[in-house]
Amino acid sequence: MPVFDLVVVGCGGGPNESNLSSYLLKAHNALWSDGALALEAGSGYGAISRILADSPTLFAPCDPRSPAEVLSWVRSFVITHGHLDHINGLVLSAGSLRGPPRQVFAAQQTLKDIETVFSDRLWPNLGTWDKEDKTAALLYSPLQLDSTYRPVAAHVSVRALPLNHGHMRCTNAPYDSTAFFVRHDPSAREFLFFGDVQPDRLSREPRTCAVWAAAAPKLPHTLDTIFIECSYPLGRPDAHLYGHLSPTHLAQELAALAREVVAVRRSPAGSPAKKPRLHSTASVPALNGELRDALTGVRVFIIHCKEDLTGEFERPMHTVIAGQVQKLVDDLRLGATIVAAEQGMHISKCQ
Repeated sequence: MPVFDLVVVGCGGGPNESNLSSYLLKAHNALWSDGALALEAGSGYGAISRILADSPTLFAPCDPRSPAEVLSWVRSFVITHGHLDHINGLVLSAGSLRGPPRQVFAAQQTLKDIETVFSDRLWPNLGTWDKEDKTAALLYSPLQLDSTYRPVAAHVSVRALPLNHGHMRCTNAPYDSTAFFVRHDPSAREFLFFGDVQPDRLSREPRTCAVWAAAAPKLPHTLDTIFIECSYPLGRPDAHLYGHLSPTHLAQELAALAREVVAVRRSPAGSPAKKPRLHSTASVPALNGELRDALTGVRVFIIHCKEDLTGEFERPMHTVIAGQVQKLVDDLRLGATIVAAEQGMHISKCQ
């Protein structure tokens, strides 16, 4: 039986502002009007308006009369990092939210980045850190980057782990993003959602390997769905990835996950977890037999694909990239199913 319902409000990586990272989530046995969780908030009112025009019964049986009604159902936000393509909808809608402050869950630094937007200069100061302040639209709620799960909505908890998202141009310091394990508490089923992420192979301090190590013991029984970005198609030079994945790097990352799965399945029951390993991507082809079908039963949704501005491809970029990733994953015989996320898509988890 499904445990989650997820609607893709936006899944692009820009520059099309009407299709930016934004997902609405609820427990399957609840109504949308009972309260929804916004996972990212790049696109908002305009994207929902467009989706409702094409699919007026998408949120059935609630059948909203307007995008504003859909936004009124959002009780909290979970944000991976503070870049505009992930918070634009949150910022623009904040002044229209009615009722008690909506909690914005994110890493401390991400919340500080969001706070700089609500500075009374770029946008009115509509956020607060004070739980007793009922006049604000948003309540900043820091998440610890550790092994704990924190409730973020009715029957939903998240565990946050840090990711690399390249470096800041002005200081060359690392820029942080976040991966979330999103858990349905009554059933303990969950899915894994990545913010923008740089491949470990190109990172000064690899972090994605720790996410894979945490995920591996759960696959595919309690965790069978992963949302992960792949911003550019094959052929993009590493120097021009800007803290993102390409199909080659994503296939290498999924091979690293497969290795962790194989290691877990071979380890004695109850043996202590080992420190996650940074795997040598150069050795992937030689391990096909060892990794074969390690990710069978796992769906990988491709998100955050950049628009094809030059008209190089005849098909939409997200379908091109998903096809390229599937080919590489099939060549490695990992067994995962690759799916291109579509704006307006309704996904039932654990179906």
